[in-house]
Amino acid sequence: MKYKLANDARPQAMTLLLAAVISIALWFIPFAEILSYPFRIFVTFIHEGGHAIAALFTGNSVQSLSIAMNGSGETYTTQGGWLSQMLVSSAGYIGAMTYGSLLLVLIRRAVAARIVLLGSAAIVLTLTIIFGVIKPILAGAWVAFSGIPFTLLAGVMLSVGLFLVARFASARAATFVVSLLAVQCVLNALLDLKTVFFLSSPFAATVPTDALNMANATGVPALFWASLWITISVLILAVALKQYTASRRHSFAAIPDLALEKGSPMWSIPSLPSTSDQVRYDKSA
Repeated sequence: MKYKLANDARPQAMTLLLAAVISIALWFIPFAEILSYPFRIFVTFIHEGGHAIAALFTGNSVQSLSIAMNGSGETYTTQGGWLSQMLVSSAGYIGAMTYGSLLLVLIRRAVAARIVLLGSAAIVLTLTIIFGVIKPILAGAWVAFSGIPFTLLAGVMLSVGLFLVARFASARAATFVVSLLAVQCVLNALLDLKTVFFLSSPFAATVPTDALNMANATGVPALFWASLWITISVLILAVALKQYTASRRHSFAAIPDLALEKGSPMWSIPSLPSTSDQVRYDKSA
């Protein structure tokens, strides 16, 4: 797949490159990870939200979604057939990569950064309130109760933070934050997949992972699923970067990029089955 950076993509490409350099640099600066911590928690929400949404689309129920302080997460759903389990298990890492790639395309092509931030805030808040608080309480999911306080705190603070940036930051600052979110989703998805790949080795200790869920559902080794997810994620990213670097005229209708304009406008349960038939989907820290 050949890439050629179009002239009208250069300003946004520089913003994206700066966001990537800053994200990578924070890994090597002592104690600087505290600056990237909110983005890490955001990616975990997207990862766990992927499991939850996939469960609903395949006719299952979500009992709880929780986020831990170390950046890991858990989602409990009812257990469907093997095809349903495959889709739900795959939706975490693939979902995070897809969301990051989608952010790249949105800010490059058609949607104002402010709207992207508002949409992301709404997604995190919805996941927090419905699956992080209401669902566990209604279902009596005692195993998830300990995770409610931090999940609620993190979800509300992230949502408020994204809303404040969308509301009060300049258009360029908002675009930069969206670029950071996209980079963090992509990089964390790849790093998490690398971790799952090594945890899936026959020589590694048995650790609950999404790949292990796939192995239990299909009988195919977890290492295969981790490798498959890495391949799919790289392909998704490659397609997104192809769209990002191409000229707007060649792929999408010429829609004004509001993200780079100053003053861009802002757009403005039934009971669940018992836990005996549930599956837990885990995200490694």
